[in-house]
Amino acid sequence: MRDRLMNHSINRRQFLTIAGAAATHGALRAAQVQRKTADHTLRIEPIHLELAPGIHVPTMSYNGQVPGPILRLREGVPVSIDVINQSPVPELVHWHGLHIDSINDGAMEEGSPMIAPQERVTYRFTPNPSGTRWYHTHTEARDNLSRATYTGQFGFLYVEPKYDSGSYDQEIFLSIHHWGPSLVPMGPPMNALDVHYKYASFDGRLMSASEPIRVRQGQRVLFRLLNASATEAVTLALPGHRFTVIAMDGNRVPQPRSVETITMAVAERLDVIVEMQSPGVWVLGSASSDDRAKGLGRVVEYAGASGTPVWVDPKATDWSYLDFANAFSDSLPAEEIPMVFAPVATAADKLQSWTVNGKSYPDTPALKVQQGRRYRLVFTNASGEFHPLHLHRHSFEIVSIAGKLCSGLMKDVVNIPPYSSMKVDFVADNPGKTLFHCHQQLHMDYGFMQLIDYV
Repeated sequence: MRDRLMNHSINRRQFLTIAGAAATHGALRAAQVQRKTADHTLRIEPIHLELAPGIHVPTMSYNGQVPGPILRLREGVPVSIDVINQSPVPELVHWHGLHIDSINDGAMEEGSPMIAPQERVTYRFTPNPSGTRWYHTHTEARDNLSRATYTGQFGFLYVEPKYDSGSYDQEIFLSIHHWGPSLVPMGPPMNALDVHYKYASFDGRLMSASEPIRVRQGQRVLFRLLNASATEAVTLALPGHRFTVIAMDGNRVPQPRSVETITMAVAERLDVIVEMQSPGVWVLGSASSDDRAKGLGRVVEYAGASGTPVWVDPKATDWSYLDFANAFSDSLPAEEIPMVFAPVATAADKLQSWTVNGKSYPDTPALKVQQGRRYRLVFTNASGEFHPLHLHRHSFEIVSIAGKLCSGLMKDVVNIPPYSSMKVDFVADNPGKTLFHCHQQLHMDYGFMQLIDYV
């Protein structure tokens, strides 16, 4: 196989010149020459995923499995990862939550090259920061719901810290995904469409076809949870138990707290500890009966217990980042940058578009920042939908939610409610083009993106 740049345009990415893309591709190829044997290899390849006996979905995968293999990397230790594209379309891989360079980040808007069919690229970077990260495709789907994050192209990337992460008896990685998408009308006034699904799973299996999670009384179980859905937020519960949230998006929370339910927007990760003190057979699953009926659940079975798995609706599903942050904010940014998010009415034969400050990508002008300065992004959601907002190559600190001050909670995805406001700070400490976007695939594909560029 040899590396080369794809020779045709790709919708929203037409603004990139072939010359610029070829230069970045050359940087990755040079990295390949320096190291012939990669530390890890990922193959993008088609499979028919068995969600349950008799239920199969065609999809794209990494190494023939969904989710892809867990990549356990060491903080601060350079790594190389070969990605071989055995799909029929150009692809690339985004290393979500890592503070790495633009070329290796895996977003073509930042300059990362696409991987042509039957070719490969070697990504080289130094993993940082530590914690629960993930990797996934960063391509466009638009109305083709067999592409991009609708597929099985996702997997955990865990960066082991230099320090002891604490004691637990079991470590369990669980990823959420929805399958069998279709577009359905939402109705006036915007001629908007929404995505509905036939199935939902943990780790690519419906609850009816999954092995139980087997535990013993008295164990401390660490769950590393990922919402890898293309469009759907999820609220989870485990009757008879509580979740102690210790990290969000791989970052330790300032105020760990025990809660009955947890909510995860698209692309968010949660690390939670569950004390196993309620013997029996239970259902860890979605608080939505519709999602549970689609398969989103896992049986938790205590040693020596038997019987029908028990589900009990939680008393409440309230969820707020404020519960896990410090209750003050004393930071001062160098500059505030207002960002207003709103939909745009479209013709009846098109999907709804989205704007940032009145412009849809690629017409959104790049935000200019200076290295070393602290910036405050002032979000205003002028729409009736939630938006999981993601900043590449940086983490940000939530400093205000609907006017309530807070500090210390570091994330790379934040879910902003309808008709609400939020403020987050980030330090411009990683030069290069940086992509900001809504992680809801349908929104990202239709204009909800903006570049940040260092000057």
